[in-house]
Amino acid sequence: MPPYDIAILTTGDELLSGEITDSNTSTIGGILSTYGYRLRCSLSVPDQEKEIVAALQYLIGHVQFIIVTGGLGSTGDDRTARAASRALGQPLVINEDALDMVHEWFIRHNRQMEPSNERQALLPQWAQPLPNQRGTAPGFRLQHKACELFFLPGVPTEMRAMFKQSVLPVLQQKIPEANPRQQRTFKIFGLSEPKVERMIPYQQLPEGVEIAFALDFPLVLVKLKAAGKDAEFCLDQAEALLLRELGDYLMAREGETPEGNVGKLLASAGLTLSLAESCTGGLLTTMLTSQPGASEFLERAAVTYADSAKRDWLKVPSLLLQQHGAVSENCARAMASGLRQTTGTDLSLAITGIAGPDGGTEDKPVGTVYLSLASASGIHVKRYFFSGNRNQIQRMSATMALEWLRRFALQQIEK
Repeated sequence: MPPYDIAILTTGDELLSGEITDSNTSTIGGILSTYGYRLRCSLSVPDQEKEIVAALQYLIGHVQFIIVTGGLGSTGDDRTARAASRALGQPLVINEDALDMVHEWFIRHNRQMEPSNERQALLPQWAQPLPNQRGTAPGFRLQHKACELFFLPGVPTEMRAMFKQSVLPVLQQKIPEANPRQQRTFKIFGLSEPKVERMIPYQQLPEGVEIAFALDFPLVLVKLKAAGKDAEFCLDQAEALLLRELGDYLMAREGETPEGNVGKLLASAGLTLSLAESCTGGLLTTMLTSQPGASEFLERAAVTYADSAKRDWLKVPSLLLQQHGAVSENCARAMASGLRQTTGTDLSLAITGIAGPDGGTEDKPVGTVYLSLASASGIHVKRYFFSGNRNQIQRMSATMALEWLRRFALQQIEK
């Protein structure tokens, strides 16, 4: 049995209308890949019984494992169990084990069960209920000829837990020859994807190591993949080669965030920080404080959006604002300088710019951003021209500020 004879069927009108992004397929695909499996295909259909029936009948004829997510709730648009009943020719019945699971969930959470919740125990006759520790809807498992079908809730947290508990062990039992794949992900900033690819020494990579790319704006993700008994050794060699060429641009690895790493570096270097944000509206502060331990280095942060805030809080001279404007090298320098004089922190970083979509001029188009960093060694200012929409310009500005802080902290640690 090939380790790729697996399909996913996701249900939900909201998935096809774009209201909700289908994260379940990527979650399942990622887990499967880790354990040496891969998907043959995936389908998404609306909450219409006939569409779900047609999709199930098609997949049953083409794969040996089908994982269905969505449509197991207690409302009228939850039609997956009924569709499975029609597709497999089994009557719907109240499954007593499933009903006990539903009752136990409400008792455990000290909540009142509604009569409509009993619908979640209405399953095809030969269904085997699957426990759901995180929600009211049991999943279920069916077999039709040579095909195994698993039906899971669409709620991502419920689905993920149930997949690992009830589906993955069956796959490992049925397809034990799957070759687990190891992966290491590196988050690169400051280089385009084509530039990153050109810098990778492909000819020197160990045999069997594959490289894949992805984007998590504004980061380029480089993924090293390998399988087999020598996978870890080969990945160690490949990682050393990759870091030799790209290590200077590495902001984080898999499981890490740039802001988390920057915070750790600032704390390790014993540096205190204050921030003044204008066009980013507090995004940089939010990123840094989303990680535990921010109080070790962050003294204060201010969103000085209006000119009046820059004057009152940062002591930017009114004449400077009149002559050069809030988006200028002079203003950025004065923002960082005034903030550091007020706070006495080791570092003061200021961001000012035009995030758009309006407000740009010929001299200062949308995407014009100034960063300024004040420290005991002086004040550094640089102008950037970022492209993209408002959110992208703000995200790029905040990430570039993190990169400034990362490099400064590394220099202090290496002294």
